[in-house]
Amino acid sequence: MHVLPIKGCTFRELLVKMLLDKVLDPPSYGWADQRGALSKPTTKQILREFFKRLNIFRSRKNWLPLFSWLRVIVLIPLLFLFIFKFFSIGLLLIAFVYSMIIMGTHGTIWHHRYCTHKAYEFKNRFWRILTQNLTISMIPEEIYAISHHVHHAKSDQPGDPYNANGGFLYCFLADVNHQPISKDLTTDEYSRTIQLMSHTGVQPNSYNSYQKWGSIVHPGRALLECTLNWTIWYAIFYLIGGHGLACALFGAAAFWAVGVRTFNYEGHGKGEDKRRKGYDFNEKDMSINQLWPGIVAGEWHNNHHLYPRSARSGFLVHQIDLAWYYIKFLHFIGGVTSYHDSKASFLEKYANKAIAKEVVN
Repeated sequence: MHVLPIKGCTFRELLVKMLLDKVLDPPSYGWADQRGALSKPTTKQILREFFKRLNIFRSRKNWLPLFSWLRVIVLIPLLFLFIFKFFSIGLLLIAFVYSMIIMGTHGTIWHHRYCTHKAYEFKNRFWRILTQNLTISMIPEEIYAISHHVHHAKSDQPGDPYNANGGFLYCFLADVNHQPISKDLTTDEYSRTIQLMSHTGVQPNSYNSYQKWGSIVHPGRALLECTLNWTIWYAIFYLIGGHGLACALFGAAAFWAVGVRTFNYEGHGKGEDKRRKGYDFNEKDMSINQLWPGIVAGEWHNNHHLYPRSARSGFLVHQIDLAWYYIKFLHFIGGVTSYHDSKASFLEKYANKAIAKEVVN
């Protein structure tokens, strides 16, 4: 395709922008009101939308958000087994590390930096599949990646699927209410939508199957891949530490999958401007750098919004970035062939003298 500049962007970039304006299935309360401001629903409206979109008897096209939440629900008994039958301080500490650090870091490595932003390239399918399945599978790639493109295009604006200005529930239930793809994409729009995920290895439906299921991924393939992932990991945990360890870690995965749904509300200041001058340099939205998610998952969110395609977002000496360390290690052993690293650009453009003293070059 011949690429033409149109008002500061290429024709291809303009097509992507147009796609992101309609790629998500809008909620019944809409993205914006008649004045163009955020349409902020009531709690009742959010909950009504949530249960309506989980109802596969109403429409089979609701299967993917239901499947996403069923992954949590079916693990709750294992969490209870851990608490009431296998509980020990040692297992609790292991579960805490697995949930807060390992699951969180993997989400940053796989769903965030690779599936959405393609911040690095794998050498081959082996390394991609290995990285994809480093932990218990809890979040469908389609739910995360497509909507996250929209989040960056419309951060804190109407249309942002987890706009913190909409309130806690607006963000917490966004994977059902706001993140699934639209059910009426044209053939061309659907083709461009699956291109956003072509590098992830997710096998897309044909357009006819998309019209039937309302999703990129087929439910049969999604169920098979999740079942294989869970079976292998349960077997590994059982061989290491019996049912106690397996229940503790699968319960921890469910706990993480619920907790991670709160992140973007927290990461965008709960709808308030909590950015700190001289520390949160991105001024285009309300994203903030937070110590806890930064240290345990490499999610320095304001830095990430400043350089979304960077495989590293921890630019300062105290900004530990475990996700980056994994990517860098894979590059060292040959599993990753290339990556984007925006640290040098950050230091040149944004790090003032006070902060620069703390930087490790």
